[in-house]
Amino acid sequence: MSQVSQHALIALGSNENSAWGDAKETVQKAMHLIAAQSSGGAQISGLFSTPAFPAGTGPVYINAAMAIETALSPTDLLDILHEIEAKAGRKRIKRWGQRSLDLDLIALGACVFPNAQTHQTWRNLPLHDQQVMSPKELILPHPRLQDRAFVLVPMLDIAPDWEHPILRRTIAQLCADLPAELRAEATRLSDPDSL
Repeated sequence: MSQVSQHALIALGSNENSAWGDAKETVQKAMHLIAAQSSGGAQISGLFSTPAFPAGTGPVYINAAMAIETALSPTDLLDILHEIEAKAGRKRIKRWGQRSLDLDLIALGACVFPNAQTHQTWRNLPLHDQQVMSPKELILPHPRLQDRAFVLVPMLDIAPDWEHPILRRTIAQLCADLPAELRAEATRLSDPDSL
């Protein structure tokens, strides 16, 4: 029995050279590999330059976002994203450290995974704990989505009307809720496209 196709939102970032070249080349190569997983077309945001988070943890990032159609389960799609990271030479050494490629599954349709209570726990985790703790399972939507301009600003290009199934705010609304100085840190380098 085949699963229903859903809209997957994926954030991409790189702030160091990879097996594929510099950060920009790495993000672009990853976009093509992710698009190949789509059961329909793929939408991609423009490329953005953003400061490392937390501040002072490395060079600036190249960030982007994608939307693809997929019938894969959340965990199967995450496994594919991790395989693509590994092909780029990603090493998981330090939480929130420099990365040759960072691919985050931000959302899969209106899926709340694994459940609303777990999502709330991680969404409300204090910043200090976020820096040292990481969940042992996938959490959807990404619990820090609403806090990160480097995710929300690129997402405006591809899914401004997607509504967070718990917060009941669209990407456009969540982005507008951020302080203007955070939104301004995402500097556009290119226009959106489709693959």
